[in-house]
Amino acid sequence: MNGAASKLPNYRLKHTLTGHELGAVSVKFSPGGAWLASASADATIKIWDPHAGKLVRTLTGHTKGCSDVAWEQRDKYICSASDDKTLKLWNAVTGECLRTLEGHTNYVVCCNFNPQGNRLVSGSFDETVRVWDVREGTCIKVLPAHSDPVTAVDFNRDGTLIVSSSYDGLCRIWDSNSGQCLKTLIDETNPPVSFVRFSPNGRFILTGTLDHKLKLWDFEKSKCVKQYEGHKNEHFCLFAAFITADAKGKWVVCGSEDNSIFLWDLNKKDVVQRIPGRKGPDEPGEGHCDKVIAVSCHPDRKLLASGSLNGDTSVKIWEDDT
Repeated sequence: MNGAASKLPNYRLKHTLTGHELGAVSVKFSPGGAWLASASADATIKIWDPHAGKLVRTLTGHTKGCSDVAWEQRDKYICSASDDKTLKLWNAVTGECLRTLEGHTNYVVCCNFNPQGNRLVSGSFDETVRVWDVREGTCIKVLPAHSDPVTAVDFNRDGTLIVSSSYDGLCRIWDSNSGQCLKTLIDETNPPVSFVRFSPNGRFILTGTLDHKLKLWDFEKSKCVKQYEGHKNEHFCLFAAFITADAKGKWVVCGSEDNSIFLWDLNKKDVVQRIPGRKGPDEPGEGHCDKVIAVSCHPDRKLLASGSLNGDTSVKIWEDDT
């Protein structure tokens, strides 16, 4: 029994980071692993030392809430997406705002850098995906991507492909250079797609849909190969992530609208850990006391970060030290 249990993840609370005035709806470890960024509905981005559990700096300048934050590969620059219809590029070391990217005509909800760090992709409630030149701060492509708000965008591991998801029920794969749509993935039941990302090896995409499901797709074959269930997700765009730094196995992690965090075995699809939430701040326990929207995994250590809606403004760091 103990042998089987020891092969499962066992994440426990390491730090509770406080400082945001509203929920931290996006959290991202830097690619080098030294820092964690959080974007909040309070219109700020905070950079933390996740190992010491300390705030490093706060980035201010957006006039409305932020929905997403992304790092470029060298840990030096970050991008934020905001309801003020702009993206901002920041020097993460100095906290200086380098550029404001304007062009979207509605809330900007998602952003990601390509691996080379010279391009940025963003998605918006204006139903478009935009590709930006990072150095010039100019928009180089507008993709008329979807017929409803765009919920997530991501580059693959070599930067040649972009994937986007939308409330219209579609995921689309794009050639990042030409802007051509290469493939459209559609679920039989066509639920709104609230999240998408490429797998670390670039061969699959992971989608979240507002029918309480995560799915792993072989996009070359347009085929769903795995499905993960157990969490609650019908209203909000929940981030999901792959945990690949654990010798015990490969896991998928996602928040839940019941305030908890779920981990699944990537291959077997079983729930391998549920970090329970709390109904309110006075209830005992370590979990969040509002819907868990944001999760991120450390690149090479067994650390998780999470953030939730406005009823719980903390960012939590979880560690598996087994």
